[in-house]
Amino acid sequence: MTQIDTRPDACTVVAHSAAPPAAALPAARRDVVPLLLAPALALAMLPLLSLPTWITLTVAGLAMGMMIFIMASGLTLVFGLMNVLNFGHGAFVTVGAFTATLVLLPMRGWLEADSLGANLGALGLAVLLAMIVTAVLGWAFERVVIMLVYGQHLKQILITMGGMIVSEQLINVIWGADPIPLPLPAALRGAIFLGEAPVEKYRLLAVAVGLLVFAAMVLTLNRSRIGLLIRAGVENGEMVESLGYRIRRLFVGVFMAGSALAGLGGVMWGLYKETLSASMGSELLVTVFIVVIIGGLGSVEGCFIGAVLMALVQNYAGFLAPKFNLVSNIALMILILMWRPAGLYTKGKL
Repeated sequence: MTQIDTRPDACTVVAHSAAPPAAALPAARRDVVPLLLAPALALAMLPLLSLPTWITLTVAGLAMGMMIFIMASGLTLVFGLMNVLNFGHGAFVTVGAFTATLVLLPMRGWLEADSLGANLGALGLAVLLAMIVTAVLGWAFERVVIMLVYGQHLKQILITMGGMIVSEQLINVIWGADPIPLPLPAALRGAIFLGEAPVEKYRLLAVAVGLLVFAAMVLTLNRSRIGLLIRAGVENGEMVESLGYRIRRLFVGVFMAGSALAGLGGVMWGLYKETLSASMGSELLVTVFIVVIIGGLGSVEGCFIGAVLMALVQNYAGFLAPKFNLVSNIALMILILMWRPAGLYTKGKL
């Protein structure tokens, strides 16, 4: 009986081993144009201002932009991933700021001490408490309120706006209706000089914190498993759920993180203004939504650029054309949307 040799021919093996690998997919081209908008604006303003004034306004704009970004970044994830129009986001900003007073006011001695370590220690405890409280409130708000109106935008607007109104009244009941002064820690008062340009110390801290938050979010979204799931959920939540992942739990975690970031932003904004009021969150809500729209839904990078760009426009306009400053946010949004109707970055660009 003749046996058939089924072993692969050596030539075949060599041919397969020598075969060129399949062509790799071309890397997606990175859209760098939005990244150049803020530097281009800053450079365009330089001939119109003296160098010290330009430095002061630019640093002030960056600091304001970082604080707005911290408050808006959580909302852009909630908006982009969960498709929830959370008009109650400003309530978490206010609650975070007022919660911080539970630490900062009793520890006033630490804030007044001539020690940067003591000042930052008290501030760190206040921020930690504010983020924990707002994260827990975010969890409760999502479970009790938001879960009932998924996919119903009109009801989302009404119920979340109502939640913000109720929270403002509760703050008035607990802390009173009078504004609460919130002075800066002693080590962060005053300014340093960059050449002849005065720059407030607290603004430099705000820039540093904003950059750290942005870097942490980018690394989490692009270099971690949870970030991969979030980005996949932004693109196609049903597909992520069909693969066995509990997208609802992911939604709750994102909502809690967004609420905690709002609390952090509220503390920083309260220290920036050095006074707290129950309406501070609602006053910032329009600004936060404009940043989210400019950046593009679900895009943290777009949110960051939009916040910095809007803050720079406000600062430059406030100095050069105070009347235009009243409508600068709306004008910027109109120009951006006429150029890119979906915002600076599309939904998938995180």
